[in-house]
Amino acid sequence: MTRDLVAALRQSLGAPHVLTEAVATESFYEDWRGRYRGEALAVALPASTDEVAQVVSLCAGHGVSVVPQGGNTGLCGGATPRAEDGSVVVNLRRLNRVRRVDALDHTLIAEAGCTLAQIQAAAEAVDCLFPLSLASEGSCQIGGNVGTNAGGVHVLRYGTMRQLVMGLEVVLPDGRIWNGLRRLVKDNTGYDLKQLFIGAEGTLGVVTAASLRLFPRPAKRAVAWVRIADVGAALRLLDALRRRFGERVSAFELIGVEALEVVLRHIPGARCPTAETGAWAVLLEVADVDPDAPLTEMLEAVLMAQIETGSVVDVVIANSGAQEQTLWALRENISEAQRIEGFSIKHDISVPVSAIPAFVEAAGQAVLAAAPGARIVVFGHVGDGNLHYNLSSRDAAGNRELLERTRELNRIVHDVVDRFEGSISAEHGLGQLKRDEITRYKGAIELEMMGRIKHAVDPRGLMNPGKVLPDFDV
Repeated sequence: MTRDLVAALRQSLGAPHVLTEAVATESFYEDWRGRYRGEALAVALPASTDEVAQVVSLCAGHGVSVVPQGGNTGLCGGATPRAEDGSVVVNLRRLNRVRRVDALDHTLIAEAGCTLAQIQAAAEAVDCLFPLSLASEGSCQIGGNVGTNAGGVHVLRYGTMRQLVMGLEVVLPDGRIWNGLRRLVKDNTGYDLKQLFIGAEGTLGVVTAASLRLFPRPAKRAVAWVRIADVGAALRLLDALRRRFGERVSAFELIGVEALEVVLRHIPGARCPTAETGAWAVLLEVADVDPDAPLTEMLEAVLMAQIETGSVVDVVIANSGAQEQTLWALRENISEAQRIEGFSIKHDISVPVSAIPAFVEAAGQAVLAAAPGARIVVFGHVGDGNLHYNLSSRDAAGNRELLERTRELNRIVHDVVDRFEGSISAEHGLGQLKRDEITRYKGAIELEMMGRIKHAVDPRGLMNPGKVLPDFDV
């Protein structure tokens, strides 16, 4: 049966676009972090929505599951096949056309295999902005961004993918194509079906294209690195900025000293912007479509007022585009620096913004009580309540011992998150990493409703098995 399916796939796509040899498939079977590795019957590389539909239909006919895959940059194993499932990986890198850009509608329609950088460039070509911004934007693909409800550094101003997606085209588990590529701001004609697929990590269907919301491109920005007294000072500064700039506050990132130091240690050319690192810093950006807006002067006034209160200790405001990029590189290279250093226990959590100082204090106490030698690397999108809360050790032996306690330490951190009415996955998804853990923090009714949706759309459980939801009877 396996040979029959592979032969049918090759007849449909052409033999060069159905990979089975180990040397060709290796990179498709392992996640970016190297934490998850699986096997599959084959890797299919369709080049159109119709070809995706043919692949899914053939797999459904043979009772074989499908693992949708984009740029494979996820952090939770959501796009990695499991060896025991005998799946076909459907990688969408050949679906890489921007189908339409409309500057008057402020919309863009792109196929799922377009990289985020490609979409940003297409928007910029018509003097517009697609605001999703991730460190992996050169390799992550928009289908994966949709599937994980990606966030990034500009959620504070523009929202997550749920706010940026206007419509979707999806191949359903039986191979049918749902064309929901609408470009309407208002469409109140029943259930908003696109929202089912955003954040579903490919467990309900294969997203093949998306209609995306564009915005006027800012003509001026001001970027600053701000050393702050404590985590509470970050919230006081954020409040002051919002009251002065309103929606023009585009990004507000909290960076703990351990996160900064791992970048300084592993990224060539990285330098601390201020005379001393300090315990905490904020990287912020304000932006305006008016090229004459006095952003720097306004920002200086806000920061000086915060210095007088003691909340702000030191400030560096970029005075060129190159300096802006240098400051942003310190933030964007944190994950890469951690990858270079070795495995860590990663937590992608969110709590109400006002609870962030108390969460950091409570979680730190709980972790260090259980693992006194742990190093806590904290950074993230404090403006929308999302922190990356990572645990590691300074030496290799200690790190191995810490990793052996991953389940225990996950439970400690996530219980604190739950105490503050937060989420154990803010923007990375659940994938394989948290599919079982989520059952502790979602109520029975919520899990039942999610299971019923899965069963209704994918009754045979063929779409991305082993991800997001615990196993259910079909």
